[in-house]
Amino acid sequence: MSLRGTITRTIDPKGRLILPQNFREAIASPQDPASSAPALGLSPQSFILTTFDGCLVAFSLNDWARLEKKFKNLSNRSMRVRRLELLVMGGAEEMTPDAQGRILLTPYHREYAGLEREAVMIGMLDRFEIWNPARYRAATAPESIAGATEELAASGLDFPL
Repeated sequence: MSLRGTITRTIDPKGRLILPQNFREAIASPQDPASSAPALGLSPQSFILTTFDGCLVAFSLNDWARLEKKFKNLSNRSMRVRRLELLVMGGAEEMTPDAQGRILLTPYHREYAGLEREAVMIGMLDRFEIWNPARYRAATAPESIAGATEELAASGLDFPL
């Protein structure tokens, strides 16, 4: 299942956010023997939430394990790459929705992403992102994406809109 769409939700006073059911289902780890979740003793509904690009990014446990492996296999890390690794790996937290589909956003996550009362969740095919509404509007404003279709075309991706 691919994650698509945008939904705005309220963050409760305790810092809990209700995830849409389709997001919870799509990010859950597969329940097959090759899945890393059972081997790690983690719930199949768990996922990893981390910091990146001024927002929070959710990965399935399997996708996260692949990302960790890629970081482990890097050689000769530059200081910039090391700082990116600090941000992404250091911001990673395992999340397991409760019976109502809520996750508890840590104070660090809320501060990093600028989340207070509202959050915008965006499906990004194999992951989802959680944004502060004003930051999301700024990131997707026409002037922020000007020239992107030309850049995609130059890379070989035809984007006919």
